[in-house]
This record gives sequence, structure tokens and C-alpha cells, in this order.
Amino acid sequence: MSGSIGFFINSILLGIGLAMDAFSVSIVNALNEPRMHRSRMVKMAGVYAFFQFAMPLIGWIAVHTIVQVFHAFEKAIPWIALVLLLLIGGSMLVEGLRNRGSIDARERAGRRVGTAAVLMQGVATSIDALSVGFTISEYGIFMALTSALIIAAVTYIICLGGLLIGKKVGEKITNKASILGGIILIGIGIEIFLRGVA
Repeated sequence: MSGSIGFFINSILLGIGLAMDAFSVSIVNALNEPRMHRSRMVKMAGVYAFFQFAMPLIGWIAVHTIVQVFHAFEKAIPWIALVLLLLIGGSMLVEGLRNRGSIDARERAGRRVGTAAVLMQGVATSIDALSVGFTISEYGIFMALTSALIIAAVTYIICLGGLLIGKKVGEKITNKASILGGIILIGIGIEIFLRGVA
């Protein structure tokens, strides 16, 4: 019984640790889109949760099948996250700087984070979770699947919280949201990169 409790606690803690980048990105997206509907928030959090579910499982499968290939790919993980978040963050930053004086027109048009950007963010913020495949490699498939589901559930809840926080703040700083969001995304990309190459 105590082993089961330890397994659940370990999976929850893994979920919290892995969800922090997605939490930050959720805040940024809601800052940029303060009028985001609840249904969209639910879908966006679901995208991040899905990737946080899939990556540890892909890592687990890699450990049990093509471990040498996975080791070679692992070196590219920080670079992939950095490039994706620099692209998205840089685009937001440029857009924010370019449209500083025309915020009313942008508000009328309805700012929105595109589906492709959300998917790229999902990959960028979860790709380091591939390494969790090593952490859970001693689990059987059922336990690995359960752990990945717990990680996804924790990510989902944390990201919804991030979206709600960002939405509240975003309503107050609409004219600076894209600039701030771009800077934060670039910062997250650099942080993931430095953590990965350290």
C-alpha cells in the first residue's frame, strides 16, 4: 500500500515539476488574449496536458526499444525547445512593438494565439519530459501509463490556473501584453536550453 502511495506522490511531483514551463506559457497566452473563452482555455490546457502525457510514454518506449537512438536525440532536446520558443516569443515581441500605438484596432480584431503556436508551445514545453522515460523505465506499461495520466492531469489543472491568472492580469495590461509575453517566452526558451545543456 505504501508503495502505491509513493508511486502516486512521485507521479504528482513529477507532474508539478514538468508543468511549470507550460504554466508560464499559459499565463503568457492569456496575457496576450485576455478575452479568451472558457472553452478555449479548456482546449489549450488539454493540448499541454496531452503533450505532457505523451512525452514520458515516448521516452519510456524509447528506453525499452531504441535507447541508443534516444540518447543521441536527447542532446537535441534543449535546442528544439529553444528554437520553438524563440520563434513564438520573438514573433509576439515584434508584433507587440509594432502595434503599440494601435491597441484599439487590435482589440477590435480580437487577439488570438493560433493553433499552430499552441501546438509548438506544447512540444517545446514538454519535450524535456522525454527524459522522464528514464525515471519511469522500471515501471511496467500499466504503471508507466498511469504515471503519464497523473502527470497530464496535474499539468491540466496547473495550466488552467495559469490561464486564469494571465487573463486577469491581461485585462489590466492589454497594451503591453504581447511585449511582456514575448519576453517571457524567450526567457522560458533560454531557461529550458540552459537547464538541458548544464
